Amino acid sequence: MIKSSIHIIDYIIILASLIVPFAISLKFAGKQKDTKNYFTAKGSLPAWAIGMSILATLISSITFLAYPGEGFKSNWILLVQGLMVPITLVFFIGFIVPLYRNVIKLSAYEYFEKRFGFFARLYSSIGFILAHFSKMGTVFYLLALAFSSMTGFSTIYTIWILGFIVIFITLLGGIESIIWLDVFQGSLLIIGGLVALITIIFTTPGGVSAIWTVAAANHRVGFGPFDASFVKLTFWVMMFNGIFYAIQKYGTDQTIVQRYLTAKTNKDAVKASLIGVGLTVPVWFLFMFIGTALFAYYQIHSGILPDMPSDKVFPYFITSQMPVGVVGLILAALLATAISSLNADLNCLSAVCVGDYYNRISPNSSEKRRMMVSRIIIVLAGIGAVRIAQYYLSVKGEGALGIVFTLYSIFSGGIAGMFLLGIFCPRVNKQGLYIGIIAGILFTAWALLTSTKFEIGGVKTILVDMGAFNYTHNKMMLGVYSHVVVFIVGFFASYMFKKNNDIDHLTWSGWKKNLVQNEN
Repeated sequence: MIKSSIHIIDYIIILASLIVPFAISLKFAGKQKDTKNYFTAKGSLPAWAIGMSILATLISSITFLAYPGEGFKSNWILLVQGLMVPITLVFFIGFIVPLYRNVIKLSAYEYFEKRFGFFARLYSSIGFILAHFSKMGTVFYLLALAFSSMTGFSTIYTIWILGFIVIFITLLGGIESIIWLDVFQGSLLIIGGLVALITIIFTTPGGVSAIWTVAAANHRVGFGPFDASFVKLTFWVMMFNGIFYAIQKYGTDQTIVQRYLTAKTNKDAVKASLIGVGLTVPVWFLFMFIGTALFAYYQIHSGILPDMPSDKVFPYFITSQMPVGVVGLILAALLATAISSLNADLNCLSAVCVGDYYNRISPNSSEKRRMMVSRIIIVLAGIGAVRIAQYYLSVKGEGALGIVFTLYSIFSGGIAGMFLLGIFCPRVNKQGLYIGIIAGILFTAWALLTSTKFEIGGVKTILVDMGAFNYTHNKMMLGVYSHVVVFIVGFFASYMFKKNNDIDHLTWSGWKKNLVQNEN
């Protein structure tokens, strides 16, 4: 454990930054009388604020810590996923935003029920819940790891204290306070990242030129390897993963879709989405390049970096090289990113549980009871995420960013394939889709069982060894294959059953036809 070098002034700055979340949450707490306001702010928020909220939700402490860690130990290959997002969004964001705003009330997964029946809604919402529990656990874990290494505090205690803060803030102010809090915290994150990078550049002899030379000589720049292989981690693995990540995140993910509902108009919601992704990609690159610059810095200043995991290098640099006051600012930004991401995730998880499950079980319940259930879910989900973070403490040998991407690939469950079938394939029906989902589940189970290794007596063994029939491709490709399997099987299986009627308003072709008719 690294001895703390944080000055009392830095602690004061950190504590002062924590006052803002509590103040904003308390400001909006009195308005939270019903679930419509608590989860969608009754569609009253400006586009620029929602865009900043999307940025803050997507980045979190995973960006602040894991991206520099990845940039330090490797090149920029994991950034390829993020670069695919704006390219992919161009093709469908202008349609999907007004579709959701017209079709759903609260949960993104209402669309799947209207298009394919209740099982599709159940399956997609469970996939969201599992993926975001793993993501929240990672955020708690990374932040606690960083603070433990910088302050000497117990990692476990840090996880629980942060958990209490996030749960309390989320309970109070609803989505409106979360979005305005994201504006503050997103700005703080960008400022903290820029200050950190500028400090690294100006304390490295030769500046940017030297950093680039050293990094390039040690294969820390670029997006390769570009081998035509899906077995190891290549550009193509991350490119295809990124395309389906973008489709699933902006087309089916509650944390983003719920933001569409908070905008005043369809145009504002589309604008907010573009602002969010337009800001997110540069921020991802900023923090990946911080890791690259840190590698060059410690190569030039050889012998001053203790042996440590790559995820801890940036926190170590902050406490050992940053001046008093700046350390506090950057740590405040780190706290801000974690809080903004976690409280949004908790609010959206609660929205899914209430919208997809509780309202179905108890459709005639009062708003007071629904609000009570919403808050109980937030508490339970927050505690669950903390417990997952504790589990991550025992995971060794893989970078946190790799863990996040792999788990997201596994829990994606072919949902992007479902989305593409629903939107672009009017002939596809629920019977065909369900066969596709079963095929996707069987494929994912086979891939995991024949590729996951465990250790017995010091010997690593595959769970189910099928020899030549084992899954051998990179696990991140599961986030591609599962969608493709669901799409292909669901498409062809649908021809064995009758076509669904009255679905034009749920498909791209129907929307396009109505648009042309309205113009005429």
